[in-house]
Formats: sequence, C-alpha cells, structure tokens
Amino acid sequence: MGSILLLALVGALLELDTTYAFQLTFSRGIVAGPLLGLLIGDVMTGLQIGIFTELLFVDFSPLGGMLPPSAVVCCAVSLMGCSLGIPAYFSFFFGVLGAIFFSICEIYVRKQRASWVARQEQKIFKKPSYVTWAIVKALGLSFAMTFLFILIFGGAVSNVFVKVLPYLSEQLNIAGKFAYMAVPWIGLATLVSTFRLKAR
Repeated sequence: MGSILLLALVGALLELDTTYAFQLTFSRGIVAGPLLGLLIGDVMTGLQIGIFTELLFVDFSPLGGMLPPSAVVCCAVSLMGCSLGIPAYFSFFFGVLGAIFFSICEIYVRKQRASWVARQEQKIFKKPSYVTWAIVKALGLSFAMTFLFILIFGGAVSNVFVKVLPYLSEQLNIAGKFAYMAVPWIGLATLVSTFRLKAR
C-alpha cells in the first residue's frame, strides 16, 4: 500500500508539469518513468515503460477539445502493478487504459470548471492580489484530482488483477509478452509515417 500511495502522490505532482505549472518536461514518459521506477526500486522497468509510453503516444496532438493520454498516469498505473508483482507486459496495458480514461475525465472536468474560472477572474479583477490564491487553488484541485484517479484506478485494477494472475494460462502470458514487445514497433511505425508527411 505504501508504494501505491507514493506513486499516486509523486505522479500527481509530475502531472502538474503537463500544463498547470513548470512545464520542464518532467511529465514526459521518458522522464516520469524512471523517476517513478526509482520509488519502487526498479529504475530499468520504469525507463522501459517510459520509453514505450513515449512511442505509443507520440502521434497524439492536443487539438481542439482533444487531450492526449497522460504519460504520467500511464507510467504510475503501470508501475503500481509492477510493485505488486504483476509483469510489465500486463500492467503496461492497464496504464494505457488509465491514461485514456484520465484524459476523458480531464476534458469533462475542464468543461465543468469553466464557470469556476470565470468567478475567479471576477475576484481577481476586483482584488488583483487574489491571483496568488486563485493559482494555488487551481493547482491544488488539479493535484487532488490526479492523485485520486491514480490511487483509485491504479490501486483497484492492480489489486484485482494480482489475484487473477495465478489463474492465467501460459498462452495468455505469451500473448501479453508479444503485445508488449510490439508497442515500440507500433510507435516507430507512426514516427516513420509522420516524417514522411512532413517531408512532402
């Protein structure tokens, strides 16, 4: 439970780097993966998951109302599973699902928060010094949402699957390994097509 809580806390902090604060690329999979892996004493698995996350999500662009899946959530949920003994070739795909669900939740929350933002702007207009408190509240709400999502989704999925794991057949394990090792090739294939489009 300690590693799950720690991964959720640090993951939520790193997620702030995406758009809300800093933007120093700590939220990139290749950075977040090893950092979160360090928390469970397995930097190499964290690095591998981070690289795979980068390659898989490389073609997602934040256009219009669409948000790309969160690399931090993917890494955090994946490593939660690993910390409980789930092989990376299974836990990674739970991380991918978590990242996609999180982006959907984030879109909904941003739409619902529009009226709250308008109220904060009015308060700042009346009292400019209120801007600091408004920023702190916005960061706190974002941190809390990400923390709860990683903790609940990652913790629930990992704890349920770790009980199912002993009953999985060897064929399912082989299929999981094959799918996991195909991830970087899918990402590289996407990069090749992207470079071709830019070259034309």
